[in-house]
Amino acid sequence: MRDAYHEELAALTEALVEMTRLVGSAISRASTALLDADLALAESVIHADDAVDALRDDIDRRAMDLLARQQPVASDLRTIVTTLKMSADLERMGDLARHVARAARRRFPDPAVPAPLRATIVEMGQVAERLVAKAGGVIASHDVAAALAIERDDDAMDRLHRELFAALLDVSEPYGIEAAIDVTLVSRYYERFADHAVAVSRRVVFLVTGQQPQELTEPV
Repeated sequence: MRDAYHEELAALTEALVEMTRLVGSAISRASTALLDADLALAESVIHADDAVDALRDDIDRRAMDLLARQQPVASDLRTIVTTLKMSADLERMGDLARHVARAARRRFPDPAVPAPLRATIVEMGQVAERLVAKAGGVIASHDVAAALAIERDDDAMDRLHRELFAALLDVSEPYGIEAAIDVTLVSRYYERFADHAVAVSRRVVFLVTGQQPQELTEPV
């Protein structure tokens, strides 16, 4: 029975990794839809978010069932509690990818991003993809050092977020109200997407060590 119990715990981890794959695909395709004004691709991202939501519901149901049946303690309890929190983070990341796709749909057939700002949005999409891929890796490996590194990687997204705001405030390059609103919202979606990836990494650190990242005093 203990073997079956630990198999169920391992299956929760595998399901979380699968969520990162779905969310990574969503943000990648949403970025392409945004930059290429691809309505069909945007619609596919919007509809595919149902699969992320369904997987989150399934993970949460299984986690709650284990809590009720096994009454876990110590590291097993941390595993289940952090699983519930990580599934919420990943579901929100899927929502943010859907918001990016909706921005593309809202402005179709026109592009939502002015040409001078495209390069920054491309880079934000790339950073988002890297972060969610790394989050999946640390969920699977429980690598604390890699989890801590994700927080440092998030600095790149914050820098790009600031660069976009500075560009929008530059009166020598007026982009218009609609474009400014679109870019502001999209930039915020990417920035929040990255924040949730960081939250996932912090939860992995807590799962493995029982400590929050800021409580670690020794290099890991």
